[in-house]
Amino acid sequence: MHPHPAATADVVQAEEAHIATAKRPMYYEFKPDAPVKPQHGTTLRCKTWEAEAALRMMENNLDPDVSLVPDELIVYGGAGRAARNWKEYQNIRRALIELEADETLLVQSGKPVGVLRTWAHAPRVLIANSNIVPAWSTQEYFDELDRQGLMMYGQMTAGSWIYIATQGILQGTYETLAAVADKHFGGTLAHTLTVTGGLGGMSGAQPLAVTMNDGVCLVVEPIRTRVEQKVREGYVDEMTDDLTDALARCEAARAEGTGWSVGLVGNIATILPEIVALGTKVDVVTDQTSAHDLMDYIPEGDIDEVLALRERDPEEFKKQALAAIVKHVQAILDLQARGSVAVDYGNNLRGQAEKGGLTVRDEHGQFLYPGFVPGYIRPLFCEGKGPFRWAALSGDPADILRIDRALLETFPEDKMLARWIKKAHEKVPFIGLPARVCWLGYGDRATFGLVINDLVARGEVSAPIVIGRDHLDCGSVASPNRETEGMKDGSDAVADWPLLNAMANIASGADWISLHNGGGVGIGNSTHSGMVVVATGTPEKAERLRRVLTTDPGMGILRHADAGYNIALNVAREKGVKIPAMEG
Repeated sequence: MHPHPAATADVVQAEEAHIATAKRPMYYEFKPDAPVKPQHGTTLRCKTWEAEAALRMMENNLDPDVSLVPDELIVYGGAGRAARNWKEYQNIRRALIELEADETLLVQSGKPVGVLRTWAHAPRVLIANSNIVPAWSTQEYFDELDRQGLMMYGQMTAGSWIYIATQGILQGTYETLAAVADKHFGGTLAHTLTVTGGLGGMSGAQPLAVTMNDGVCLVVEPIRTRVEQKVREGYVDEMTDDLTDALARCEAARAEGTGWSVGLVGNIATILPEIVALGTKVDVVTDQTSAHDLMDYIPEGDIDEVLALRERDPEEFKKQALAAIVKHVQAILDLQARGSVAVDYGNNLRGQAEKGGLTVRDEHGQFLYPGFVPGYIRPLFCEGKGPFRWAALSGDPADILRIDRALLETFPEDKMLARWIKKAHEKVPFIGLPARVCWLGYGDRATFGLVINDLVARGEVSAPIVIGRDHLDCGSVASPNRETEGMKDGSDAVADWPLLNAMANIASGADWISLHNGGGVGIGNSTHSGMVVVATGTPEKAERLRRVLTTDPGMGILRHADAGYNIALNVAREKGVKIPAMEG
């Protein structure tokens, strides 16, 4: 029997000692000899395109070009996995290949646990990751279950098989920084310097989004190979090991007013206080390190010694990580006090610093610097807008480029969208299966889903298209330290909404649905749902696309209208969204 989190200190201490020495079962004997790669083309291994799509997207998550640590099935976010272990990966793979057109596969934290006879229009896959009953939902208790092989961390799109590498978060970051520019700098980041930390996984989104908004970015990352990778992929323009050199390069670019980014090999907890001490003018300070789990945040010190410490003494590693986070956040607050625009990008950095004893809230309980959603993005959420994405199962970039043209033709008046597509063509590489992301809202998602389905039907793209979204969407998440921070009615922690979102998408005909705990902010800090629907070109699928892509963003309008946001209430009236309280 495992102790409740409120058990006596000696029992908990004994359990922690056990946890520190235990190892997660990975079943490497089941690991394929060759690296996992998604199949391309139109040849099916599965009995339906929907099951084939799920298999290819899971494989895509584990492609070494995409995955953070493919050997451990880690996709991004420090610990976000596509499958629990290699044995269960093989079981999922086999189950998808054998899945009938009227069957649904159940996946419990990366393990296939059942196949049910349902309906042809029902989801092919239902996924639940990392969900623990609320009173037990702590990082420590999850870690115990994880080490016993009973659970895995699904992050957001890692365990729901719809990750599209750094591009997945890139446009949202681009939108956020455009909003920062509009609010503080006259509509452009030209002649401004943004300082941030983190280049692991999808973290390259921030420097690229800054340069796409014509600003200069200094990004700090302690692991050299990650900096080298992001320079190689085009997310960062150049790298250096020296802070003085990095600042000189940034100042030259700022003076010219050109978009440019410099990756500095170092630890942000060390570097940021040094920048404060130097008195460097920093216009925007933010962060995208992996901070939701202390085991993923890199403490100060020699990198090899620090990583060895993580293996040798996890508890000491976490203690040092927490101390580094406190220094990191204090430096952000110091820069804010000197006039920098400070914004949290949703990795629970502030929450961890608070655990370390730092004051991060004012007398009213509000964070001293805002998260990106309450600060800049919430009006878009109120309109049902959020990170909408699609991937080409063919593996052919030409399919995405054809859809790009259709996107611009469908929404010719949307200048922000046109600018994004132009910038994406110039700067965003395809990694893994070619994909695209853009922020579309209520009505527009359904319209464009039908456009994509029609392109498939006419053969203008060479294979079906996977349509999904980030779990970070307008109506799919409860996360008091990120998406639902500072809700108007105080409903930050109400988790009914992502549950309703998942159920509504099942009822509307999505092809696979996921429901996760934790996301990018850590176990116990969020509940969020994911949705995927596959455009196969059939009339039947057109009807399902119409329903799903209306229902899903519509949840954002419902959630924010319920919280009292006038923008959402007005959009509901204009678009005919049915809300009983408005009709009574």
